[in-house]
Amino acid sequence: MATSDDPEVTVAPLPEVADGVTPEDDDPEPEGAAAWTGQIGSPTRLLLLRHGQTELSIQHRYSGLGDPELTALGQDQAAGAAARLAAPEAGGLAPEGIVAVLSSPLRRARQTAAAVAEALGVPMEVRDGLVETDFGGWEGLTFAEAGERDPELHAKWLGDEHVPPPGGESFATVGARVATERAAIVAAYPGQTVVVVSHVTPIKLLLRQALAGGPEILYRLHLDLASLSVADFYPDGGASVRLFNDTTHVPRP
Repeated sequence: MATSDDPEVTVAPLPEVADGVTPEDDDPEPEGAAAWTGQIGSPTRLLLLRHGQTELSIQHRYSGLGDPELTALGQDQAAGAAARLAAPEAGGLAPEGIVAVLSSPLRRARQTAAAVAEALGVPMEVRDGLVETDFGGWEGLTFAEAGERDPELHAKWLGDEHVPPPGGESFATVGARVATERAAIVAAYPGQTVVVVSHVTPIKLLLRQALAGGPEILYRLHLDLASLSVADFYPDGGASVRLFNDTTHVPRP
C-alpha cells in the first residue's frame, strides 16, 4: 500500500450491464443509468483523484500522516487533472457539472484539490475522513525497510486487514472511517458530482466498497499518482464503478 510513482498507464472502465439486462439500442444511457446497473434513482458520483507526486512517492516510501508537499512535477500533475476536470462537462465525466471538491486534510491532497477547485470555480472542502492510513512506525520507510525492521508483523499486516502497523492504523479501521465519510458525502450531495482528492488507501477502499469486494482488492488494485477513478453511489445502497486509474491527463517527467 506504499505510494507509487510507476510510469504505467491503465485506463479501464468497467462494464456496467447487469446479468439479464438488455439495454435499449436507442437509449445507451438511461436516466440514472438504472437500466444498466439495476439501481434506482440518481447516484452521487465521486470523481476519485489521487494527489500528485511528493518526494516520498519518488522514493517509494510509506506516506501516511506525514505531510510532504507536492514536487514541481506533482504540481504539474495537479494542473493536468484540473484542466481535464474543468473541460466542458468534464469530458463526459460530469454531464451535470461538478459542485464541489472534497479533500483530505494533508498538504499534498489540499494542494492538488486547490488546483482543481480553482480551475472549476467551485468550493473546496477539507474532510478529515479522507486522510491516508496512519502507518505509525513505518512512516517514511520503504517496503523492504519495514519488512526488515518488523518481519513477522509486516508479513501478518500484508495478509490481514485487521493487523495495524506499529502504533498505526489497520486497513479495517480505515475502511470503517472511509465508509462513514462516504455515507456523509452521499447524504450531503444527493444526485450530484463531486471531486474527492485523497490517497491510495482511502480511494482503494471506496472502490472496494463500490465493488462489494473482499480485502484482497486492496493488494490487487494499482493507483498511479494523480490518477482518476469514478464510482457512483446510489440512494438505494447500490454502486457502480465506471472508470479506474485513468492517467491520460498526467504529464510525464
